[in-house]
Amino acid sequence: TQGEDNSSEFIKKYRTCRRQMRECSGEADHHEGMSSDDELTPTEVTEFQKSKDNVLEDSRKVFEDVHADFCDIRKILLKFQEWKEKLPDSYCDAYISFCLPKLLNPLIRVQLINWNPLEQNFTELEEMPWFRAIKEFSDAKNVSESK
Repeated sequence: TQGEDNSSEFIKKYRTCRRQMRECSGEADHHEGMSSDDELTPTEVTEFQKSKDNVLEDSRKVFEDVHADFCDIRKILLKFQEWKEKLPDSYCDAYISFCLPKLLNPLIRVQLINWNPLEQNFTELEEMPWFRAIKEFSDAKNVSESK
């Protein structure tokens, strides 16, 4: 098949190019078998990026018909905080602490679709807005419980 021949030819050329670059740069610590020949062809990279862009575009539409009060984690947690402060017995009887992970899960997952910890400049989980909102809610919960 023509596509496979082009792909294997591309890999051979790429491998030769990498070897020549290592020899020119004097990279002595290279160990045969430690590099990957599973590099993607330019066509595969383009197809992957196109597919990824489609998924990201679709993910932006998931909550587009939902009122902002119900798809913003900070606003949702604020409602629960108000409930807890106004009606602590009702809040406790509803076992909200067990419900929140299931409630917030879809919102967090949508925000993590594009997160890649293997990228050079990825955002730490602790720096993400949803994480900070949950931490603030948890800290407020701990403060009110210690009173």
